[in-house]
Amino acid sequence: MGKIIITGGSSLRGRVKISGAKNASLALLCATILARNEVVLENVPDISDVRVMIQIINNLGAQIAWENPETLRIMPPRKINMGAPFHLVKKLRASNLLLGPMLARFGQAKVALPGGCNIGIRPMDLHFKGLSGLGAELSLEHGCVCGSVPERLKGARIYLDFPSVGATENIMMAACLAKGQTLIENAAKEPEIVDLANFLNTMGAKVRGAGTDVIKVEGVASLKGGVRYPVIPDRIEAGTFMVAAAATKGDVILENMIPAHVQPLSAKLREADVDVIEGEDSLRVISSRPLKPIDIKTMPYPGFPTDMQSQLAAMLSVVPGTSMLVENIFENRFMVADELKRMGARIKVEGRIAVIEGVSCLEGTQVKATDLRAGAALIVAGLIATGETEICNASFIDRGYHNLEEKLRNLGASIRRH
Repeated sequence: MGKIIITGGSSLRGRVKISGAKNASLALLCATILARNEVVLENVPDISDVRVMIQIINNLGAQIAWENPETLRIMPPRKINMGAPFHLVKKLRASNLLLGPMLARFGQAKVALPGGCNIGIRPMDLHFKGLSGLGAELSLEHGCVCGSVPERLKGARIYLDFPSVGATENIMMAACLAKGQTLIENAAKEPEIVDLANFLNTMGAKVRGAGTDVIKVEGVASLKGGVRYPVIPDRIEAGTFMVAAAATKGDVILENMIPAHVQPLSAKLREADVDVIEGEDSLRVISSRPLKPIDIKTMPYPGFPTDMQSQLAAMLSVVPGTSMLVENIFENRFMVADELKRMGARIKVEGRIAVIEGVSCLEGTQVKATDLRAGAALIVAGLIATGETEICNASFIDRGYHNLEEKLRNLGASIRRH
């Protein structure tokens, strides 16, 4: 599965361009199924999760090709080939976002229960609740989610018990072609939700309220496609470089990003005594003073993102004093703690709480990535550790970061792939 080898001790300095957002790209790719004409997506990251999604959608009958290294040209299927292949779906949690578009456009769907990183239980119940509320008939058969629409989907009022990003996206996409108005209450508010709504509206949908608690969708007869649309920058990639710069006593300018999307992290880094200077579409992180311990509690957006908790745990491992992390989203996010402890970190985990006692330094050794963001955390740990760190299971990291080693080398890191 590949290894990444890092020799620690270098401060990151320079400029780095942030790639397009993984999670936004995956949702937008699923949304192209709703269109009747060709769609072009720009600023798409060439990462393994995106490549798997391309294969899945191609198998459904679409035609997708790279126009250039950051641009995809998508011709949606005229008719659907039922059944997304299990060997592909098991690699990717976001494959469940195919349900809404398939049911809305073609009246039927069959998708194997999705996989992805083992970071906790991510049930489909809210997806089922929302799509059933619109009139879809859903069942689980032999490990697959099967769905059909006796007639056209009909708008409904749907309250989500938890502001699930995936359920919000699935319901929003399906509602675009439903008859009448759909209200999604307690909707997720992440920037990726807003990006999906903007993309759908560009194709002729009528979505309002994205980024707030209530999203209103007026159904239309069809979505035209025939558009070019740029994916938003990846706030988690940006956050990872911010933490890496802070942890290594660096000075890094992040370009092609939206500072507002990382405000929860910026606030916490400032609390740790890091300088974070915002530009219009850039951000500079300067770490020139001893870092201070901080407490973090993950929450749905605009709270602190669960996808940045592991990286901060690595940084806080060498911050004098006691820091505390409370994980409110995924119960298995602390699996990285055991790997950090192999490097000398002092972390005590009890349920959803991790207490970190800062040590003077981490020591390089062989560790393994257990999921995508744990892999990113071990990259940060390797950058600040003494000696050489060998990170196994590097394919997890490839799921969400484009050209990570090259970007880090350009900032002065000693990192290579084996």
